[in-house]
Order: sequence, then C-alpha cells, then structure tokens
Amino acid sequence: MTKLVLAIDDDKLVHRVIEESLAGFCKLIHAKNGDEGLRQAFKYNPDIILLDVEMPGKTGYEVCSELKQNQLTKETPVMFLSGKTELTERVRGYNSGASDYIVKPFNAEELIARIRVLYDYRQHSKKLKSDIEQAQITAEIAMTDSGDMGRIMRYVRQSYHAHDVATLAEYLFEFFAPLKLDIVVAFWHHDVGLFYTADAAVCPLEQELIEQHRSTNRFVDFSHRTIVNYSHVSMLVKNMPLDDAALYGRYKDLFPHILDITNAKAQEIQINKLALSEVQQVDTAFDALAQHIHSSTERYDYVVTLFTEQLAELQHSVSKVDCQSIVASLLPIQAKFALLNDEFTDIKQQLNDVVLSRSELVTKLQKSADENTANEHVSDTDIELF
Repeated sequence: MTKLVLAIDDDKLVHRVIEESLAGFCKLIHAKNGDEGLRQAFKYNPDIILLDVEMPGKTGYEVCSELKQNQLTKETPVMFLSGKTELTERVRGYNSGASDYIVKPFNAEELIARIRVLYDYRQHSKKLKSDIEQAQITAEIAMTDSGDMGRIMRYVRQSYHAHDVATLAEYLFEFFAPLKLDIVVAFWHHDVGLFYTADAAVCPLEQELIEQHRSTNRFVDFSHRTIVNYSHVSMLVKNMPLDDAALYGRYKDLFPHILDITNAKAQEIQINKLALSEVQQVDTAFDALAQHIHSSTERYDYVVTLFTEQLAELQHSVSKVDCQSIVASLLPIQAKFALLNDEFTDIKQQLNDVVLSRSELVTKLQKSADENTANEHVSDTDIELF
C-alpha cells in the first residue's frame, strides 16, 4: 500500500527537495502554512506528516498540538523539519506531540529511512492497539460469560427447590431482572398454558401470540420481540436489543441454557403432580376399602351371632319339630351367608383394582425416571446456540 505523506512548510525550495527525495517512494501532499496543513491533514488523514517549525501564522509546535488534539489525527506520526539543532527545540517538539525531529539540510536517504521508521512505528502501534482492544473485548466477554454462568448455576439451585410452576416463574424473572428484559412465560400442560409475568397481567394479545407460535420454530422473531419455544415452556421477550448486535447475540446464546433447565424442571413438576394425584386416588380407594371391610365385618359378626343363637334354639327344639321345619329355619341363614359372600367378592375385586392401579403408577414413575435420565444426556449435547 502506497504511503501518504503530508509536507507542511512555507519554503517552496524545501517542498521541491522533499518531492525529489521521496519520488517513487510515497504519495506526497503539500501545504504552505499551518492552517492549510491542518485542513489537508483532517481531509486526507495521511500516514506521516512532515512539519516545519518556523512558519508565518501558526508555528509548527502549535500545528502539532492541534493535530494531537484531534481524534482523527492524534495517532498520526509527526516529524519536525527544522534548521535549529538545540536540544531545547527537540524537547519542545516532543512536548507538542512529535515522534521525530530532523535537522535541515537533510539528504534523501536519511529522510526515507526516518519515514520508514515512523511508518513501521505507526503500523506496530495500530496492531498493538488492536490487540489490546481485542484482549479487552475478550476479557469483557469472559467476565460476562462467567457472570452469566454464575447466575445460571444459582438459578439451577433455586429451581431445585421449586415445587410448582408459579415459584419457578418467580426464579426465572429474578434471573432476567439484571438483563432488563421484559418477559412473559407460559408453562404447558397438554394444550393448556399457565401464563406469568413479573409485574403486570398478561394481555390477551400476548397470550394469543404465544399460543399461536407454540408449535412453530424454536426462535420466532418479530419486530423487537422474540418467542422461544420448548415442549413444556415458552417465553416471550418484549424488548430484544436489536440495535446492539453483540448483546442480541449474547442473549440468544443464553436463552437455550436457561430455558433447557426451565423446561426440564417444568416437566418434573408436572410428573410429580400427576404422580401425587394418582397416589391420592390410591389412598382414597384404600380408605373406601377399609370402610367397606369395617362395615362388612360388623355385618358378619352380626350374622355369626344370629346364626349361633338360632343354632342353639335349633338344638333345643330339634326333638319337637319335624325335619321340614328345621330346613325352613336354616334357609334365611343360608341367604345371609350368601349375601356376605357376595360382599367379600366385591372387596376382593376392589383389592385387585387397587393392586392394578399401584402397578401402573410404579410403571409410569419408572418410565419417567428413565426419560429424565435420557434427557439429561441429550441436554448436554443438544443445546441450540446462535
């Protein structure tokens, strides 16, 4: 790439010497005084500026100071061209911001060599500055990622203690609060959604949008809003930072991590709720069975007592009556025993139903545990990042 050099000097002869010395080495721009030199510098942003000290109007030191105060030219190396050899002049040049100082008259080889040094110095400075900026960006990203992961781990610990989706939603809002994101979260159970927001009610249109986009893509962007969908949870972000690409990308990378955790916890809450409901049904069945057995036992005791009494009467009177009357007296007792047998048959059937329900419950719980174990392995490798 051709170097661009700006020469600022009021002496036409110096301009001619500079032009002859740098012919074929670089592209040269001329300015005859300080004000013109400043305009040329701000317009073309040269790689090197050659600056005379003594000029009408602004001196070279004043021009150099203004160059260093301007954001566009403050990093541009300035070399003073001067007939003064005193050390104090060199110090003044350095204090005004110059990078080199060459005494007139000079030869072409010396000038070219000095310009090469200044050009390499500027390129090295640019690279060093770029490396420092990149290191700072990397450090900021690392600190940001570290902060995000720390808050994710805190959310994992909190979600462990959540036993209902309302509490889980509160922890989720607490996680997103430092990010200044306004979110609505929906937890799905079959086709029914439970909707939560941090500090206001969910408006009907928001609910409708989440419901309509539930079965579409993982990420749904529209305007400055984003919907993120998982099987058991959906989240609407109402204020995505579209004007900040880096922040936007950071959030999109963050969402899968936090929502993968939330989705797994919501599924666990639903499984536990279903298991609790089925266990309660089993308990209710056992209570009904216990009451039935208690009632049947009372009736059985009554029948046994009655039968014992009638049997005693039968033994006392067996010699006084014929066999037909004895059989007739035993028939009601036979009917009562038949009724008691039917009741115990019902009890047996209920016990069989309870055992079957318990077996189905154990099977479901085992299946859920196996699915959760499989999902844990999947979630480690199947996280969608943007």
